[in-house]
Amino acid sequence: MLDTEPDLSTSLFSHIDFTSGAVAAVSGGSDSTALLLLLKHHLDRTAPATKLLAVTIDHGLRPGSAAEAQAVAKLCATYGIPHRILAWSGPKPSTGLPAAAREARYRLLAEAAQAEGIGLILTGHTADDQAETVLMRHARDEGRGHADTAGRGLAGMAPGTLYNWREWIVRPLLGTRRSALRDFLRREHVGWADDPTNIDEAFERPRVRAALAGESVEYMEGTLMLAGQAAVERRQLGASAADLIDRFAIHPSIGLIRLDPCLLSAGDERAAVYALRILLATTGGIAFLPYQARSEALFGRLRAGFLCATLSRTVVDSRRAGIFLRREARDLPAPVAATGRALWDGRRHITLNDSSGALLIAPFGAAAAKRLAMDEGKTPPSLMRAALAAEPALWPAGECLDLSGESRAPMAVEARPVVAPFARFLPSFDLAPARAVAGLIGTTPVPPLPFSGHSAG
Repeated sequence: MLDTEPDLSTSLFSHIDFTSGAVAAVSGGSDSTALLLLLKHHLDRTAPATKLLAVTIDHGLRPGSAAEAQAVAKLCATYGIPHRILAWSGPKPSTGLPAAAREARYRLLAEAAQAEGIGLILTGHTADDQAETVLMRHARDEGRGHADTAGRGLAGMAPGTLYNWREWIVRPLLGTRRSALRDFLRREHVGWADDPTNIDEAFERPRVRAALAGESVEYMEGTLMLAGQAAVERRQLGASAADLIDRFAIHPSIGLIRLDPCLLSAGDERAAVYALRILLATTGGIAFLPYQARSEALFGRLRAGFLCATLSRTVVDSRRAGIFLRREARDLPAPVAATGRALWDGRRHITLNDSSGALLIAPFGAAAAKRLAMDEGKTPPSLMRAALAAEPALWPAGECLDLSGESRAPMAVEARPVVAPFARFLPSFDLAPARAVAGLIGTTPVPPLPFSGHSAG
């Protein structure tokens, strides 16, 4: 059943670890306002020394947005809560505005959290938002005609999502109806702002919201029950895929992944295809997994015999020595000056530690890779060179220096591998495969979940 208890703070936050403090995203609407006051009440009772910062993002899309942000500031002052207003500046896109606004919102919230040394961001997404999300994703899957394995999208929003591999975004209200939150605010004699874009049916979510308004409570609960079942299946699928990655994948050299052909007959084809999709996206530096149908077709061809194919910018080379994945040589980034911190080709975080000289980052290239001696082992040297050719290298004064972490690489620049499909947003549903791939490619481990018992929710 949905949580409609009068004192919501008794059950919403007890499982969350607030050791590093919390940033509460507060727009001034009923959901986020209730989140803030309930959170304040909980922390005052259980951990009064916890650092709490309320942040309002002014997207600058409506004439009244600045006044609404100031109203939140006034409310925070009343309750003694530190508050900050951050503006989304710069040009706004003519299409895809909701997605762009969402991206800007998370970026600004993360920047505020980093400035305060806080690793936790709380948002006010409710059970109503969850039902809308599930129905929207279901409609998109049907429209595209390629529903994902185990209805991954039908799981809806995760209780926690890791942003940029650094800050956890937690949604403690996903089991709570908006009506219960508004009842709480009325009892507290606290008002809220109604964003007119929430009823503007020119956008997808307001259209779905309007359709849901005419449905029964049973329909809403049925939708959320299906989302819960899909979430369980998604976690189970991820756990099985992670096990297969641990058992059958190795990282013999920079930019190269080898799969044991036994993966093809491991007994759980759904999980094996899912593992293959994640590894393809990681190797190719693609933020989205390759389509289910294409991945299944590739999996079938691998079972049929040796092949060399390309999917998601990844060359899949199946031979007697194993199934090898590497980035294809086409469409690699052009040479660029190393500056600060940047994501290179979706696969490597390049960090400049010393800006004293002009440094150029460019692909290693086949010619430079060919000159290197490769260890004669189970991995064909030709494959190792082909994989290295697509990796970033430092080019000072025309000399090629490897950034793979070997002794040849200077400490002025570091290149850290990226788990591409989970680098920007990692839902807690997908923790198991993300951890498995992070361990495989040798990147920074996933920060622990801020939930007691580390439940994925």
